[in-house]
Amino acid sequence: MGLEPSASRLSLADVVLILHVAFLAFVALGGLLLLRWPGVAWVHAPMAAWGVVVEYAGLVCPLTPLESALRQRAGETGYTGGFIEHYLTAVLYPTGLTRGVQLLLGTLLLIVNLAIYWRVLTRRRRGGAPAKGA
Repeated sequence: MGLEPSASRLSLADVVLILHVAFLAFVALGGLLLLRWPGVAWVHAPMAAWGVVVEYAGLVCPLTPLESALRQRAGETGYTGGFIEHYLTAVLYPTGLTRGVQLLLGTLLLIVNLAIYWRVLTRRRRGGAPAKGA
């Protein structure tokens, strides 16, 4: 019985981690879904805007301290810094996430998503939008 609370909190931290990864993937690549389903923009645009603001302002996503706190409660070591810095920087940028790299990521995110939205909008103006339900 003594292991159950710890295991349930660990599981909850893992769920937050999975949601965080899914959020990042959707923010980074979800604009591509607009090419098929333009209505996704109502969900994607605010999430992508949040992603850009977090990168430009150097903020920490609220999911990061939540996951860290849940891990600490489960007896694991929490971490400091941001989610990207902790999980992805070690793989992608061995020297660490600098402010310049963070700004570059935010700019790349903005450019890619603006290009996709531009394409969807120009295609719709020309009447090339996919049929409803397609």
